Amino acid sequence: MGRTFRKVLGACLGLFFCVGLVSCGGRSKPAPESTPADFSLASTPTTITVVPGGPGQQVSVSATAANGFTGMVTVAISGLPGGVSAQPSTLTLTPGTAQSITVTASAGAAAGNATLTLTGTSGPLTHSATVAATVSAPPPDFTLTLAPASLTVVGGSAGLPVSVTAAAVNSFTGGVAVAITGLPAGVTANPATLTLTPGTAQSVLLTAAPTAAAATATVTFTGTSGSLTHSTTLALTVQSIAMTNAPDVTTFHYDVARDGLNAQETILTQSNVNSTQFGKIGFDAVDGKVDAQPLFLANVFIGGQLHNVLYVATEHDSVYAFDADSGTQLWKTSILGNGETTSDDHGCSQITPEIGITSTPVIDRKQGTDGSLFTIGMSKDANGEYHQRLHALDLTTGVDTGASTEIAATYPGKGDNSQNGSVVFNPAQYAERAALLLLSGNIYTGWTSHCDSGPYTGWVIGYSESTLAQTQVLNLSPNGHEGSIWMSGDGLAADSSGFIYLLQANGTFDTTLDSNGFPALGDYGNAMVKLSTSGKLAVADYFETYNGVAESTQDLDLGSGGEILLPDQMDATGHVHHLIVGAGKDRNIYLADRDNLGKFNPANNPMDSNIYQEIPGAMEGQVFSTPAYFNGTVYYSSDGDTLKAFPLTNAVLATSPSSTTAVRFPHPGPTPSISANGTQNGVVWALESGLSSAGVLHAYDPSNLTHELYNSGQAANGRDSFGNGNKFITPMIVNGKVYVGTQNGVAVFGLLPTQ
Repeated sequence: MGRTFRKVLGACLGLFFCVGLVSCGGRSKPAPESTPADFSLASTPTTITVVPGGPGQQVSVSATAANGFTGMVTVAISGLPGGVSAQPSTLTLTPGTAQSITVTASAGAAAGNATLTLTGTSGPLTHSATVAATVSAPPPDFTLTLAPASLTVVGGSAGLPVSVTAAAVNSFTGGVAVAITGLPAGVTANPATLTLTPGTAQSVLLTAAPTAAAATATVTFTGTSGSLTHSTTLALTVQSIAMTNAPDVTTFHYDVARDGLNAQETILTQSNVNSTQFGKIGFDAVDGKVDAQPLFLANVFIGGQLHNVLYVATEHDSVYAFDADSGTQLWKTSILGNGETTSDDHGCSQITPEIGITSTPVIDRKQGTDGSLFTIGMSKDANGEYHQRLHALDLTTGVDTGASTEIAATYPGKGDNSQNGSVVFNPAQYAERAALLLLSGNIYTGWTSHCDSGPYTGWVIGYSESTLAQTQVLNLSPNGHEGSIWMSGDGLAADSSGFIYLLQANGTFDTTLDSNGFPALGDYGNAMVKLSTSGKLAVADYFETYNGVAESTQDLDLGSGGEILLPDQMDATGHVHHLIVGAGKDRNIYLADRDNLGKFNPANNPMDSNIYQEIPGAMEGQVFSTPAYFNGTVYYSSDGDTLKAFPLTNAVLATSPSSTTAVRFPHPGPTPSISANGTQNGVVWALESGLSSAGVLHAYDPSNLTHELYNSGQAANGRDSFGNGNKFITPMIVNGKVYVGTQNGVAVFGLLPTQ
């Protein structure tokens, strides 16, 4: 026990001794060292996928401090494959604050996998993090381009074609629908939308309306295919134009009423139409007689320029377009077929020396791409066969559409030139003298005889203006003979209800009537006729003089002259009348009610009591002309007669003229035309137009025909002479000028240049 105590005590004393001293055994022992400062580097996410040409992928990079680390960490990225970039390419991190790198693959980057190494450095310390990157295969796509990228369009015309192309990217095979937005007012695109096949361009035409205002615009073409959308833009400039304020003259005697009035003439007045200020200012030479009335259009784009255009047809089967202001020929077209000539005159002086285009054409500005001029020409082929054809010519180029229609027809009947129960149209036996009528999309033609040599009958034939296909056929003497449609160049007239009116030449008239008062066999020779165009072309009403058969036998046909439809006339009781006026070789003026023409009454006492009004012997000569109407007055003349003014009062025509001209007009007598500004500054224009004597243009005060304002013989030294006259031509007045057809061109009259 004593020994054990001594051991324990010794151990305790030893421990006390070491603890109490700085060292034991005579040596000191150092305290342990601390852990050094450091950082760690991390990236999120650790895997990314980038699409070539697509949006970039973000990688968040952060440094975390360890053991009191307070330094900055510079991070660089390596291992980027070709076409792949990082932005920014280096970072400087504050521990604890993350920053992002955006990894992007260019459109041309190759598909594949790569390990991107992010290496952070701070002094001697370096740590890394890795990102597994995948470059995916590029998706199918397309690009959209325009050529040109800028365009100027002038009002009233189309600009150059804009080529639109979708190009395939990465094996794209879909279709691309393109919409067009941002077009300024008055500008249209044709087509309005596109569907593109990649690699195949399509064109768009931008057209500015004539009234389009000057403008600049950014037009956007947006292509869409599924979820893909791309856009491109066109810088568009629209230039406005100065438009001529003048009416178009698209048909004979200005309108389908054939009233001969241009009430929109603001340049020529009663004060300036005189030999000092007015005269011949030009002559448009052509290759044959001008029997058709010239036509006029304002503001037509031809060859990229705006023109007022005069259209002239000749008996040489040619049609011309002239600049109506300068007289420059814009184009010329022959409608003769290969190896053909114009028709001979059969030794007859009615239309001589050749027969080509005799009737006045008609124009529709809205038909076809640039509008169309419709005309009928007669020709003769190398085999001696005769042809009558309807043509449609482009208004801006004169190009024949190539769809001309050969005039041919049959109609049930046993009259002249009938075969197997039908009369047959023989082109050699006819001429188209009456002006063409355009009505409700159809062109109506009325046929006269060629040289009054039988056999022939009375034909009215309609054609579609869009296809030139025949739509209507009516014969007005199918069981008789003659009965053709002359009217001295006047056209079939039409009212607002779609009825057609004409005066028929001498021929068979059936005095035996059916229960409705119509000729039992359908023969209407020497009649005033009203046709219905609703459904099948048919006679809706007519008037025949009590002695029509006798007059027809004597060649005193009503249809030698032309008709006009008068504006509504009110009688003394307030009743409104719709009237038609016409005259022929018997020298009487016939005023008929279009709602009840009167049909046929053989009683001669009182004479023709079935018509609205008749003025026997009103004209001194036979009538080969068409009257004109202005301010309640009808202006009429005849062969070898004066021009006469017949006022209308309470819807009744005066039985004697209120005034007459001093001049007596030679054969065939004038068809007057009238220019006015509304009801003011009216001028009555009439021609002395004998084939074998010098033509003379006359201008009169419509309120008093004894007051002559001007004639083309007044100026000294033949300044205003224009050669011999032409048979049935009528003056055409528009935009300050008067156009007169002659035997070799069109004489142009207007205000003389000031000195």
